[in-house]
Amino acid sequence: MKKTIFGLVTLLSVATLAACGNGGGTSSSGNNSSDNGSGSDLTFPLATTNNDDAIEDGELNVAVATDSQFKGLFQWEFYQDAFDNAFMAPSHEPLFTNDANFTITNDGAASLELDEDAKTATITLKDNVKWSDGEDVTADDVIFPYEIIGHPDYTGIRYDDTFRNIVGMEEYNSGSADTISGITKVDDKTVKIEYKEMNPSMLQAGGGIWTYAAPKHTLEGVEVKDMESSDQVRKHPVTFGPYYMSNIVAGESVEYLPNEHYWNGTPPLKKITMKSLPTASATEALNSKLYDMIFQMPTDTFETYQDIAGYTNLGRPQTSYTYLGFKLGKWDADEGKVAYDPDSKMADKSLRQAMGYALDNNAVGERFYAGLRSNGTTLIPPVFADFHDDSIEGYTLNLDKANKLLDDAGFKDVDGDGIREDKDGNKLTINFASMSGGEVAQPLADYYIQQWKEIGLDVQYTTGRLIEFNSFYDRLENDDPEIDVYQAAWSTGTDPNPTGLWGANAAFNYTRYESEENTKLINAINSSEAFDEDFLKEAYSNWQQYAFEEAFAIPTLFRNEVLPVNDRVRDWDWSYGAPNPWATVTVTSDSRS
Repeated sequence: MKKTIFGLVTLLSVATLAACGNGGGTSSSGNNSSDNGSGSDLTFPLATTNNDDAIEDGELNVAVATDSQFKGLFQWEFYQDAFDNAFMAPSHEPLFTNDANFTITNDGAASLELDEDAKTATITLKDNVKWSDGEDVTADDVIFPYEIIGHPDYTGIRYDDTFRNIVGMEEYNSGSADTISGITKVDDKTVKIEYKEMNPSMLQAGGGIWTYAAPKHTLEGVEVKDMESSDQVRKHPVTFGPYYMSNIVAGESVEYLPNEHYWNGTPPLKKITMKSLPTASATEALNSKLYDMIFQMPTDTFETYQDIAGYTNLGRPQTSYTYLGFKLGKWDADEGKVAYDPDSKMADKSLRQAMGYALDNNAVGERFYAGLRSNGTTLIPPVFADFHDDSIEGYTLNLDKANKLLDDAGFKDVDGDGIREDKDGNKLTINFASMSGGEVAQPLADYYIQQWKEIGLDVQYTTGRLIEFNSFYDRLENDDPEIDVYQAAWSTGTDPNPTGLWGANAAFNYTRYESEENTKLINAINSSEAFDEDFLKEAYSNWQQYAFEEAFAIPTLFRNEVLPVNDRVRDWDWSYGAPNPWATVTVTSDSRS
């Protein structure tokens, strides 16, 4: 997936995307269990153990638990959320494979070679890689995503510093050049890309190198500004994964048939059907044996499906975290960067820190999520064991410290009503946005508001209630002035690099925070010096410490995801670094038991 932008995830749903961190990133595909990292005794297998013979012409029925319709942006350059990504998984495949540490390997559809001295990356396609319509995947298809994302009329949100780092990209984006000078088609299967600077994220799947191809032969007749709404993206996407999308019912379901041209063998199933499923119906659907697997299964109801006969729960730590974000500015579309406002309502970091110290998120993880979530400490999840700084304790419940921070900063209760005024003695009301969905969305948000009242802060819901997923992110992207603080979640992708989420040029930086020091620390992570492992580890630690102190975003929960799999399913390995499980999964019976 795209580097740090694995997609958006709902607060109470579990992202299946790389997108992005979860717990113990060093487990190999051979391991058969995964500690959930929460401190409880729950352990989960990572792969199925069914060894019965697979049946011919088997069909797999899958669901995605969601309280919102999927948008249907089935193109890597345009998709934004975890739901679309989940539906893309059987059909859309990256160019590169990766190991359990998310480092790119050369076992996929293409290989990657970096030349640090020449500042180039060379991508070479295998000879037998074809699109689902039978056309060859070519160098032109590898180059085309750069021409889409860098185009002045691009409507997506992935044009960021990783693309600006390509020689000639900024000239192309401004319209002053018709081509990207730093990208060269060497031959029909080989592309060379020249960069301004090399950095170790280029070694990570979804990192500094765009890891996808786009079918130029189907899309080149569509204006870039119209691609997002085109049939080629929404109704008839051409892909090179093991299956292709044969029938899409907008917002509801997708059917997949085997891609007879798949480069890595013949897909074994006759058909896959994937449907959206309301989270409230997920457990009953398992009891009724309606599906073989349900992705993004809500962890707040884990105890209701923990022991359902005929299913085995696979589990793994996620490359994601829940967080509180503080609105500190707006997005400047003309400049393509955040515009930080030092006079915004939440600009005083003591106020932000105090709100963090008012919460007991370990208790939240145990009470609301059966121990499947635990207190988040930094903005780099612990699944990235080489980069997560476990010396940072994060924000834990400490009401005395929270009150002192507010007192010292000048937020006093002037009129004696138990509610603090701002530093000028004026009424202070903080507007809080949080998503609806799942059984604990409301009680969890209520708990946060209750705790903030304990330290004298008047926090009210934006719109007076929780907000539906799509509407919530529309408001964040458009910098709704009625949002001062919000609760959301990120799937970081398979590269922990914070540039795409928290950099000054990142559209995903919804807090709109920037500073010279933040940019300096992120630039260190992106520097050529960071190819030195010790330098890189220290650079990540320095940025995590800075983010903790500034508290522009406060991680609240590290997350684990659970995937119920029916016992008739065979050859499904959910480990990070395992080969694409969609290419191998089979069933051993005509019906679910």
